[in-house]
Amino acid sequence: MTRRRHILRGMWKPADALALTTAQRSDLEALVRSGKTPQRVAARAMIVLAASDGTPIHAIASEFNVSRPTVYLWRERFQQAGVLGLMKDASRPGRRQALTPEKVQAIVHATLHTTPPDATHWSVRTMARAHGVSHAIVHRIWRAHGLQPHRVETFKLSRDPDFVKKLRDVVGVYLNPPDKAVVFCVDEKPQVQALDRTEPVLPLRPGIPARQTHDYIRHGTTNLFAALNILDGQVLARCAPRKRHTEFLAFLNQLNRSVPKRREIHLILDNYGTHTHPKVEEWFANHPRYHRHFVPTSASWLNLVERWFAEITRKRIRRGTFRSLSDLILVIEEYVTHHNRHAEPFIWTATAARILKKVRHCKEALETAH
Repeated sequence: MTRRRHILRGMWKPADALALTTAQRSDLEALVRSGKTPQRVAARAMIVLAASDGTPIHAIASEFNVSRPTVYLWRERFQQAGVLGLMKDASRPGRRQALTPEKVQAIVHATLHTTPPDATHWSVRTMARAHGVSHAIVHRIWRAHGLQPHRVETFKLSRDPDFVKKLRDVVGVYLNPPDKAVVFCVDEKPQVQALDRTEPVLPLRPGIPARQTHDYIRHGTTNLFAALNILDGQVLARCAPRKRHTEFLAFLNQLNRSVPKRREIHLILDNYGTHTHPKVEEWFANHPRYHRHFVPTSASWLNLVERWFAEITRKRIRRGTFRSLSDLILVIEEYVTHHNRHAEPFIWTATAARILKKVRHCKEALETAH
């Protein structure tokens, strides 16, 4: 408080000249003249000498290139402890006491096995209050142990009894494609909505992202059928109002016309009913050059065309504004054309053994968690 009063007082009127005894002045001048005096100590002595001459605080601060609070500090230190008060810095708080291993373990255990009474997960501040430490300490402990309770990821285990067989079949096609054959990943992206915002989108500005209204107007939906060629990354696509077996057959006919008749065709498909409809089975029976490879149930991530669906959704559909269904279809067709001009294949690298190892670890984690 004393230092604060000095600073406030210095803002309004000059500080009084600092009174020195003859002995004190002599000691200070000796410090300034001695070549063995540390530079910081000599500077403090000169500040005190200047203050004893009645030099204004702001003039001393300007002359020695320090702040006015620093001038007040060494005036006050000299008044309290004399010349010895200038010789060393004031004592600082010691190093903070290290956390005990027991406290660290308690915070880690609470993070992993408990939740706060009013939330689904801990935050650094709720954990800090619960254990009587600072939130910075909790943050350091979580970072050291790789804990991120604010994050959550989703997963889904396939219950397909033929999971291993289908997995090895599909991955085998990816890693070792059949010779002199074409491989397509085929699926549908259903119910793609043509959404129009109720107000114009506000454009991007420095410091402000693009903004669009929360509410929207629906102009209908379309179903996007797509076949991804795993060798060159090109996509054959078709929009249809519905996704029945009739539309799927129309898409197969379009695909069939696009591939030379002498080539064998392998299709990666999921188990959706449209793909195994009796009419579809009859079509495949009449086209023996087609070979189907079904991904396991609840394992759509095995179908590479899903990766392409994610791309078109992120780049063109999610933030798009469409005034009609035809606008949406036109945008999809334009995107497919642009994609095929610059197509690059998605490269599958995971082996079946590696995937099965991860699935096994996931199952073991589920069993130990209950």
